[in-house]
Amino acid sequence: MNQSARPSMSTLIAPELPFLRRYARSLTGTQDSGDRYAAATLEAILADPGTFDASKEGTRAALFRVFHDLWVSSGQPTGDDGNDALHSRAQSHLANLTPNTREALLLNTVEGFSIEAIADIMRITPDEATSLINIAREEMQKSVQGRVMIIEDEPIIAMDLEGIVSIMGHHVTGIARTRTSAVDMGRKDRPDLILADIQLADDSSGIDAVNDLLVDLGDVPVIFITAFPERLLTGERPEPAFLIAKPYQTDQVMSAVSQAMFFSSTQTLKS
Repeated sequence: MNQSARPSMSTLIAPELPFLRRYARSLTGTQDSGDRYAAATLEAILADPGTFDASKEGTRAALFRVFHDLWVSSGQPTGDDGNDALHSRAQSHLANLTPNTREALLLNTVEGFSIEAIADIMRITPDEATSLINIAREEMQKSVQGRVMIIEDEPIIAMDLEGIVSIMGHHVTGIARTRTSAVDMGRKDRPDLILADIQLADDSSGIDAVNDLLVDLGDVPVIFITAFPERLLTGERPEPAFLIAKPYQTDQVMSAVSQAMFFSSTQTLKS
């Protein structure tokens, strides 16, 4: 293939950016901080294109590897959303975890990377990557437990989510199928975490339901579930820090719930 026929670096990277944003937000706990890291990753590639090497594990892994190098060099901080007490609480939880375990778990369960790709991204051996993932599963499920409200209009999915959350040791405060019922339920029984679908039974929005609730509840982490995650990962408006795609795997839900429980604030979204 001649040089002119090869896709440009920007063409290769653009489709992967929404997923880099998702990963960065999950690590930092906020949209703003996660997106700053994603932007810094692009700046690092522009400054030194040689850092972006897709020859081994492909474009996506190469992009995440540049991010990981930047993330490690910065000290792997959580995002500070302006609430010092909540930020300190998250840091306290994270300090009790084995280093690099969250990263390995997210890369595997949420972003879908193979063990070999994770090893390449994190510059470790496959055995080390496997060990980090196993440690993460144990540590994160034991570290934080709480009360979870589910907003989901499909009964089978709602039951499945309830089962996953319960197995993790969390208490499900209830399952809501519409915006109105979600708001009433959340106000009557305050959850520590909200797990919400985007499109609800009466054509109402899970985002609107969450926005209504956060006005009264304040700092509560939220995980959104959607069949089209890229639509909420443009960086052009307030968006979720925690997001998983349908159809989901059990490990994805468990990982996202564990990550979100470390952070006690979620930015209000706009539908």
